[in-house]
Amino acid sequence: MTTFAQIIREHAKERPSSPALSFEGVTWSFAELHELSSRSAQALLSEGVKAGDRVALLTKNRAEFYELLFACSKIGAILVGLNWRLAPLEIEAIVADAQPTVVLLGPDEQHLFNANARTTEGLKRVLVFGREFDSWRSSNQTDPGFVAAPDNVALLLYTSGTTGLPKGVMLTNQNMAFTRRLGETWGMGPDSVNLVAMPMFHIGGCGYGSSTMTVGGHTILLREVNPARIIEVIAKHKVTHTFLVPTVVQAVLEVPHVNEADLGSMQLLMYGAAPMGDVLLRRAIDVLGCQFMQAYGMTETAGTVVVLPPEDHEPQGSRTALLSSVGRVLPWVDMRVVDPQTKSDMPTGQVGEIWLRSEMVMQGYWNKPQDTAETLLEDGWLRTGDAAYLDADGYIYLFDRFKDLIISGGENIYPAEIENILNGHPAILEVAVIGMPHPRWGESPRAVVVLRHDMQATEQALISYARAHLAHYKCPTSVVFTTQ
Repeated sequence: MTTFAQIIREHAKERPSSPALSFEGVTWSFAELHELSSRSAQALLSEGVKAGDRVALLTKNRAEFYELLFACSKIGAILVGLNWRLAPLEIEAIVADAQPTVVLLGPDEQHLFNANARTTEGLKRVLVFGREFDSWRSSNQTDPGFVAAPDNVALLLYTSGTTGLPKGVMLTNQNMAFTRRLGETWGMGPDSVNLVAMPMFHIGGCGYGSSTMTVGGHTILLREVNPARIIEVIAKHKVTHTFLVPTVVQAVLEVPHVNEADLGSMQLLMYGAAPMGDVLLRRAIDVLGCQFMQAYGMTETAGTVVVLPPEDHEPQGSRTALLSSVGRVLPWVDMRVVDPQTKSDMPTGQVGEIWLRSEMVMQGYWNKPQDTAETLLEDGWLRTGDAAYLDADGYIYLFDRFKDLIISGGENIYPAEIENILNGHPAILEVAVIGMPHPRWGESPRAVVVLRHDMQATEQALISYARAHLAHYKCPTSVVFTTQ
């Protein structure tokens, strides 16, 4: 069994001076990261944080995320990643559900943590990264030495359900132990350099983002996705691995002078959330010159459970059709494609719901036993809500979503959540939200609206109304008016 605490302890002993993490021009060795995380762990203990208590972070990517990840593991606390792209009211609801003992805020994200959130029951301390956080760290460098059990929850990451209401996914030490195994599967080792640009509140950030660190390699963290910066960092740090969604890959290829950049260190680019079309793949191979791997997973599976490996990425020839597949399950994952009504397995080539079973599958949803029971079955199967079919060779092809999901720039958007908000507008009689193709983001929400008799509302007014209540990326970018 491996925990995040055990990982940093191991590498601080075996390779103390090796680079562990770089962020905005500063590099920390494994020994330095071990020391800092012990100091933060001691500071959390002084605030009364106990094993099982929650510690929440609301910030764009920063080095302290890893420090707190290890610190929480060293005392058995649960790290909660808060999505800084959400609206303050959405964050308030998540904080009320998680009830953290300590909340840490980025200087630029303080406005997202409103007055109501600050009065959450059980909240003892709110800290801002920077001088306040630096002075808060304990001078005591002693590792608290907590040793967690495999079924202790390590991470609480919030995802949306079909209603759009936030659900906290409980990921245990056993779930996250597979991060190291995944890193090894992806060819990572002590000499690897991993570029992490995806947000750390996502499993694609804190899960994949920890993979190289677990095997003793060097992690380069970006504050947020910046295509030009990605190219610069790959060249400067000789990056070998990274994970990007296809829309970001496309943006990287459009950076001026990208063809002149030194990208020869790249070995593997992983992507997910959407397929990589043959046109984009051909261009990416020409420019980046590395191998490509598609990953399919979700927060509830602690990350990747299905991969389309590099040998199946042929933009030309008889195997091109495989680019429409998300790949095959990893050796430690069981999968079924099931008729949602009869619960029987579907024949090859026929669409059903993907069910997964693995030690990577979450413990359940925080404080939501009914949702947990509906998603996690007694025999260990996870109902994903994703519709797909299998071919004769075991390749999985996503067909649609049983959950009416819109994926925009790699973010999950649930129409019901937007519809619930727009139904509160006095001029709206009925509304339905659908996904529309978008040249940059893949999909974007469109609201189809029926107005009440003798009432008026403009497209911009309804978009502005939605933006007042929801994160902007969730809001419709277009409105179509119709009659009943």
